[in-house]
Formats: sequence, structure tokens, C-alpha cells
Amino acid sequence: MSILQKISEIEAEMARTQKNKATAHHLGLLKARLAKLRRELITPKGGGGGGPGEGFDVAKTGDARIGFVGFPSVGKSTLLSNLAGVYSEVAAYEFTTLTTVPGVIRYKGAKIQLLDLPGIIEGAKDGKGRGRQVIAVARTCNLILIVLDVLKPLAHKKIIENELEGFGIRLNKQPPNIGFRKKDKGGINLTSTCMQSELDMDTVKSILAEYKIHNADITLRSDSTADDLIDVVEGNRYTKPKGQLPDYTSPVVLPHRKTTVEDFCMKIHKNLIKEFKYALVWGSSVKYNPQKVGKDHVLEDEDVIQIVKK
Repeated sequence: MSILQKISEIEAEMARTQKNKATAHHLGLLKARLAKLRRELITPKGGGGGGPGEGFDVAKTGDARIGFVGFPSVGKSTLLSNLAGVYSEVAAYEFTTLTTVPGVIRYKGAKIQLLDLPGIIEGAKDGKGRGRQVIAVARTCNLILIVLDVLKPLAHKKIIENELEGFGIRLNKQPPNIGFRKKDKGGINLTSTCMQSELDMDTVKSILAEYKIHNADITLRSDSTADDLIDVVEGNRYTKPKGQLPDYTSPVVLPHRKTTVEDFCMKIHKNLIKEFKYALVWGSSVKYNPQKVGKDHVLEDEDVIQIVKK
């Protein structure tokens, strides 16, 4: 049986299963199997046909990646050309862009890669057209920009969101507030800091068992769903030379809400925090320049930092 047939069978079983407390365990297991199969669909096992495909696998460069996703011939190539000065073939018929076309822009010192992805069609998540390759690249993006034709209905937006959602791309949502740590022994340890309307120990165990995980610590810090837990399980530099002036055109870019000195160290190299003694910081986050700070100090934009090792 092919992967698509297996996906179709699971979707049919989910559709005819009533959603209630008694079936939550079974539905969680089905969702985990579905997520695994869809991942296999875009990253097949073995050497034959793996990866996004010829013309789709573009090397990731810069501090962030933005993917232009939309139906064929809605203006993605024109937008890329205007923003980044990159030529991508444009014509008045559908499917002009057949491969991924990259471009680069700079914003406040950050280097941002733009990707003009081939047009997506309804049914991409089920293997139609080149949807699998497009979505495989879209999954590597930090931000998805949906480009729509104003002369066509906004229902297209819903279709595209549905196709992306089918492969686990969550748009305009915060990552699940779930702690997940695998361990060598001790079984599954589940801790909740609030009431749970869907997840219980049996459901959590069944989802993790599908991934052959039998020893792990799980912490639910919000009312979480089976999809949230599956997302967590599935999911899971330009520095200033010493003695020279800082180069503000090539900064270290940190994600929003992850701007501590420890986050900075982890961005440079995971072993740096192990050797960390203290840091000297110049900039708006400190009262005087330089100021000696610890790893929990929160940095501000354009701060200059020097790490002192043990």
C-alpha cells in the first residue's frame, strides 16, 4: 500500500470517528500516524527520490528565510524582482516558475533570504502537482508570505492555509507551550501546570509510542491538544573580532523573546555556555558601558557583547 493510500485510510477513519473523551486516545494515535506519513511523503526514506527535488533544494543563507507561497501566476515573481532585484521568468500564463528562485535583502543589518516558490494547487498535501516539493521547502522558512490575486476569491487563502496545515506548518500561531525531554529510563512522566481538556496519560503514551519513545518527561504548561504534542515531537554568524570596532552591518540576529546572553552564546556555539564566566555589554540594555552581566541578562538591539570564558 502506498503512503497516499495509507493517508487516505487514516483520514477516512478519523472522519467517521466521533470526537469525545472516550475516543481521544484513539484519535491521538491516528493523528500521530498521519503526521509521520506526511513527513515521509516529503522526505522519503532511502536514496531514491529523497529531498525536495531538483531545482527546489536551495541552500539556506542569512539570518532568516521568507517563502512566497500562492497559486500560479499571482505575482510572486514580480514581487521578488521588485524587492531583491532578482529576475524570475514572468508570463501571463500559469506555472511560469517551475523551480525555487532565491533572492536576498538586508534589513537593519540582518540578511534575509527570499524564496519565490512555484505555484501551489489544491490537493498539494495529498501529492498533487509539485505541491510536495513546494511544501518541503516552505517547511524550512521562518516566515510564509501568502501572495493572493485580488481578482480571485479569498477562498484561495483558506485552501493554501489548509494545504500548509496538512503538513504541520502552523501559521500565525505560537509554538506549543510544552516541555519535552527524552531520557534513557524511567518511563513517561507527565506533569501539567493547568487543567487539560484533551490530553491525559494514556493519550500521551499512545502518541509517544508511535514514535518509539517510551522514556520522556512531558510538561504541559497550557491546555494542549494532541496536535500540539505531535508538533513538539516532530519538530524537535557574524561576530566582532577581538580588538576591532563592531560591524553593525553583520550582526548576530536573535529570535524575539530569546535575547538573553545565554541565547546569544547558544547562537554562536552550544559549548560556549559551558565555558561562560561572565559577559561585558555595551549598549542600551546596561546602565554604564561596559557593564559586567550574567547569562540571564536581556540584550537590546545593537548591544555589543564580549564573552569572558572560565
